[in-house]
Amino acid sequence: MNVFDIIGPVMIGPSSSHTAGAVRLGRVVNKLIDERTLKKVEITLSGSFAQTYKGHGTDKALLAGIMGYKSYSPEIRNALEIADERGIEYSFNKENISGAHPNTARIHYYLDDGSDGVMQGASIGGGNILVNQINGMTVEFNGDNNTILVMHEDKPGVIASVTNLMHWEHEDLNISNFRLSRLHKGGEAIMTIEIDNPPPDSLVDDIRGIDHVINAILIRRV
Repeated sequence: MNVFDIIGPVMIGPSSSHTAGAVRLGRVVNKLIDERTLKKVEITLSGSFAQTYKGHGTDKALLAGIMGYKSYSPEIRNALEIADERGIEYSFNKENISGAHPNTARIHYYLDDGSDGVMQGASIGGGNILVNQINGMTVEFNGDNNTILVMHEDKPGVIASVTNLMHWEHEDLNISNFRLSRLHKGGEAIMTIEIDNPPPDSLVDDIRGIDHVINAILIRRV
């Protein structure tokens, strides 16, 4: 057990679930954006997030995380104003997401290059999170480990190519968890690969060079 599981995270705000966890959810989106220019975010809040988000600063926390700030960043208090200064459009909507954890946020982001994406996750207590959907596909990771997301065409041999590359070119890496999700057979799929140790920056570029890989993103511990 991590000591922060006992004493709680270092944070700005009144609630580890509604503030610190919300920042971490936002930071996952920041990693998905991958240094591209953010234009707009539409944030859907469900359960207790929807009921108390203004009082607990969940709106500011999510937006701060999306912009790259951490749970202890003083800028969280002024996240709405900072987003305005950066020209980022944002909205917060309430919706009962069926079967979702009470502290769930669905974040739809739009980029200047015309692309967009959706992430859904929950703050599950003590500043801990669980990401369960990316672009409509089921994933499951908590941000505690370095995580590689590989978006690819559902073709034979792609998984083997990725894991073989990791073994032969980066043999010091140890995969601690692996999950595959796809919308339908032969369509777009996503690998979620959690690894114990920090990977080299070259790993993602190597994976992107594999046939039928659409994109690869490294989400370092958030």
